[in-house]
Order: sequence, then structure tokens, then C-alpha cells
Amino acid sequence: MKIIIAGGGIGGLVAAISLHNAGHDVNVFESTKEVKALGVGINLLPHCVRVLDNLGLLNDLKAISIETKELVYANRHGQFFWEEPRGVYAGYKWPQFSIHRGEFQMLLWNKAVELLGDDSLHPGHHISSFEQNENGVTAHFIDKDTEDIIHTEKGDLLIGADGINSQIRKLLYPNEGPVAYSGNVLYRGTAVMKPFLTKASMAMIGSLHQKMVVYPIKDTFNENGNQLINWVANLKGGLGETLTERDWNRQVDKKQLLEKYANWKYDWLDVAQMIENSNTGIFEFPMSDRDPLDRWSFNRVTLLGDAAHPMYPIGSNGASQAILDVDELTNCLNQFNSLSEALNKYDSVRIEATAKVVHQNRKKGPDIILDLMEDRFPDGFTPDEIPHEELETLMEKYKKIAGFDKETLNAKS
Repeated sequence: MKIIIAGGGIGGLVAAISLHNAGHDVNVFESTKEVKALGVGINLLPHCVRVLDNLGLLNDLKAISIETKELVYANRHGQFFWEEPRGVYAGYKWPQFSIHRGEFQMLLWNKAVELLGDDSLHPGHHISSFEQNENGVTAHFIDKDTEDIIHTEKGDLLIGADGINSQIRKLLYPNEGPVAYSGNVLYRGTAVMKPFLTKASMAMIGSLHQKMVVYPIKDTFNENGNQLINWVANLKGGLGETLTERDWNRQVDKKQLLEKYANWKYDWLDVAQMIENSNTGIFEFPMSDRDPLDRWSFNRVTLLGDAAHPMYPIGSNGASQAILDVDELTNCLNQFNSLSEALNKYDSVRIEATAKVVHQNRKKGPDIILDLMEDRFPDGFTPDEIPHEELETLMEKYKKIAGFDKETLNAKS
């Protein structure tokens, strides 16, 4: 089968590798003219690492990432109330990785070039329209700067992996409208600094009114013993500007953030100093999603990743769910001789699964325990006041909804 993929991000590139390995003729068309290692840190949970392992990428991932050892939650006073091991340290068959998004994308891009050939990946090609009939689908691509049509490609299947502002989704759902803004703004940065806790810990601090997420994304240290740390500040309402959609490239001055986090200094982490040490740019990210759809596939066209199910970046599930889409789509295309049957099966499995995650993330996902502790103990707590069983119930519920409860996942090959 000849497959056209619009979008050379994480979902599109994993799809290209997986579908090529399954014997399909794949071409990837990426909107940006030069693919660079942009962005900051993300997490890959064990359920998607399983898929990447099956694609032969596990050792490549280990070389550029860090295996997360533990997840901890603390209140704004720096008191811990939840700690759990992660990945192989929790008994999963597969690790959890923290990794630089851009380096991960470049790994996938280079692997796709190696497997598919350089002439199968096309940067600078933004999809503008398509038409389809019983014999195939034809996609038209433009230069985004000039809006001139520069290429037309014919195939058997078109996959829209072109992100939250997907052009293919817009063509399928012309009346959907803009993204839904949550009212929360994320500020992302990296700092080279002294390691904290296990040197491979992920920490959630504060509440959803004001939160800080911190984790290393390199398992290497400089001559001073410092490590590359990724951080994400979450502020309700942001720093005061009116925002409605995602923009990875908008930078902000650290001064206002420093004022917000000036008192977040603990014996295990100095948040203000971490922000001060961030010299590679701080990027603003209005937290947005879209309502789940009841259909992704229309004849020879389907959606994948953020184009299909953009969700709040809570619970480390954005990239992971896109990779799970790839796994299911590949399996369905292998299982059915009929394209329509394969896409119907893909829709029936992944739409329900991802909609649950979208809705749960809107309900704060696993981070609901941050607000629970802030509401009950705004001035701090004593160790015997921590509701361990209640917190465990909430955390396990999210793992099952997102598809990485240990028992179910470890039973898979």
C-alpha cells in the first residue's frame, strides 16, 4: 500500500517507521523547511516505549535520554506526600524515558531517512488540500511562505499527523472552530544545574493554580557535576496576557516568573535559582485541547496524534498516545485486507481510548492529588495526615485510563 503522511513530528515519523517495517511504501511531508532539534523535555511512558522497542529503537533512546527512576509529588512548601518508582524500577518490562523533544524527533527523522531513503521525506511541504475516490487519494502540498502548490502526491491512504492545528482535520471538520483554551499557561525551560533527589527523579510541586514540574533529560554531567534539567511552570491565567492557542516559539522574560516562584526554595531544590539559570529561552505554551471526535477516518483519509486527539500535557501522555495510535493503525492494516475495515477498527479502538484520556486530563489527570492536598492542607501537613490509600486509588485510576497499569501492560508482547 502507498501511504502519504502529512506531518513529520513524533507521531508522523513513528508511523513512517512502523508502516515501512510492515511492508508499505511510505512518504512523509513536513511543513517546516528545515527539521531542527527544537522544544524542551517530554516523557515517554512504558506503554509507548514497548512500541518503540518493537521497532528496534530502544538502544537509540537510551543513548539520548534518561530512565526515570521515580515520580514524587510535593506541596508548595516542598513537603512530599506521594512517591512511586517508575518504569523498570516499578517492575514494568519497559523503561520510562525523559528526553529532549527535539532530539527525539531528530532520532526518528534520521532513522526514517535510513529506512525509507532520503527521497521519501519531504521538508517544506505543507498540505493544503486532498481529494479521494474509490481508486486512491491525491494530496496537494504548498510552500507555506508563498502558498504556491509545489507538489501533488497520489496514494492509497493519507494520514493526517499534522498537529493540533491540523489542516487535514480542518478539511474534514470545517466548522469545528479554534482550539479550546484551558485558562492555564505553561512556561517551559531548561537549566544546567545541580541534580536533585535520585538524579533521575520527576517532581510535581504545588497545585494547578501554580505548579512546577521538574525532571532531568540527560544522564550525563558536566565537569562541575551539573545536569540538564527540564522544567515546566503552570500558572492559572498566565502572566496576565490574553491567550487562546498553542505557540511553541513565543518567548517570555524570566523576570515575572522569578517573582512568582521567589519563595519556592527547598533543601532538595531551589526553583527560583533553576529559573534564573535558564539561559536558552523560556517558551510560553497556552494549555489547550479540542473536544474528542466520534470519527477520524473518512474513506482513504485518517488522523493520528494531536491532529486526532490534542490533550492537555498532564500525565506525560501526549507523545505516548500518538505512538499508541501508530501501533494500533499498523496492526489494523496488517489484520484486514480491506482498508475500510482496517480504519473502522482503528477508529473503534483508539477514539474511545484517547477520549477517556482527554476527559481525564481536563479533570486534572493524576495531578488532581496536588489540588487535593492544597485544599486540605494549605499550610502544610504532618506525615500521619497524608491520605495514602486515597492518593493511591486516584493514581492507579489514571494509569488504567491511560493504558499503562502494570499488570495489563506487562502481559503484552
